[in-house]
Amino acid sequence: MPVKILDAYRPGAIGAITEMHARYYGAHWGFGLFFEAMVATELAAFLSRFDDATDRFWVAVADDRIVGSLIIDGGEPEAAELGAHLRMFIVDEAFRGKGLGRDLMQRAVAFCDDGGYARSYVTTFEGLDDARRLYERFGYRLVKEDMDSTWGVRVKEQILERLRPR
Repeated sequence: MPVKILDAYRPGAIGAITEMHARYYGAHWGFGLFFEAMVATELAAFLSRFDDATDRFWVAVADDRIVGSLIIDGGEPEAAELGAHLRMFIVDEAFRGKGLGRDLMQRAVAFCDDGGYARSYVTTFEGLDDARRLYERFGYRLVKEDMDSTWGVRVKEQILERLRPR
């Protein structure tokens, strides 16, 4: 089934992306209502303040259904210090291992580099090994690791950072 990557909001995106996150992290990590509400709230807040000069929002669509997403958020208050925030990266389980995540990451890294971001970062947690390997292939390196409950469940949170090549 062909997949298109769109760089624009699409009706239903907030619900579809929230559902993908809730289903995956609920089934594999025991995350519940707190996490699902956090994803929906943060995604809605991002889209409400979206600025084409600093941000990007990609959705992957197959058969008129959203099957993946990735955000570059350069509008957070922390962006001046930490750089662009890679967020809401997910690929539907049926589409994993087919290069879709790589394609989304290529777009994100190119946007960060072309947009003048000296650094970008992603917040993840220990155990998401496939995602971490993908981040590392694109130059992200672990810079911080702490136990945290921000996700609604206690996990070893990891922050990976990428510096723009000179």
